Amino acid sequence: MSIGRSPLLAFAITATFLLLLPSTVVSQNTCATQAKTLPSGRTYANCTDLPYLNATLHFTYDQANSSLSIAYIAAPAPNGAWVSWAINPTATGMVGAQAIIALKPSGGSTVVVKTFNMSSYSSVVESPLSFDVWGLAADEADGNIRLFASVKVPVSATSLNQVWQVGGVVNGTRPRIHPLGNDNKQSTGKLELISSAAKAPSPGGGDAPTPDKGAGMRIGWSAGILALAFGMAF
Repeated sequence: MSIGRSPLLAFAITATFLLLLPSTVVSQNTCATQAKTLPSGRTYANCTDLPYLNATLHFTYDQANSSLSIAYIAAPAPNGAWVSWAINPTATGMVGAQAIIALKPSGGSTVVVKTFNMSSYSSVVESPLSFDVWGLAADEADGNIRLFASVKVPVSATSLNQVWQVGGVVNGTRPRIHPLGNDNKQSTGKLELISSAAKAPSPGGGDAPTPDKGAGMRIGWSAGILALAFGMAF
């Protein structure tokens, strides 16, 4: 009889052991769970749970000064160390995209923010962006990297086609290729601006700088276009 019961005993012992193991489930990032976890002084009028890559975007669009303040929150790819958000002033693809990347330099412990000009599929150059950007900052919390930024948008923009990404290894301060899974390829969507316009600047992003004459021409946006496609360039 004792021999017949041994499989049941083995199953019970195994189940008990598994229950005692630490949980490996990745927490779900949602606007609701992050509502009270943003740093002090950073508040945003809107938030959206992005449909891919377990990411969220907190944002405030100030129509009065044509500025957009954002907090993009996501976990890097497994064994990775960067997340990113970008604007393409002239097209919807990678070429010409002006990327804001929060990354942890190899061998470092503090997250930093870098800007990159994605001038071609084979060239990823760290450089200033072609439009006004300010309030760049980043930190880590609960396994996520949180990227904060404010950008100047054209007066005529009513919506933006946004693309978000999470990445892998960092060599020095240079991000390398991200995973090429289905979620990475589908991480795009439209961000409506006018319906979420604020009457005052976002407390999280600060006031927009006074634009110089001809700034609209210098920015050279195609209204409503925002894109990032890292892919094989890294």
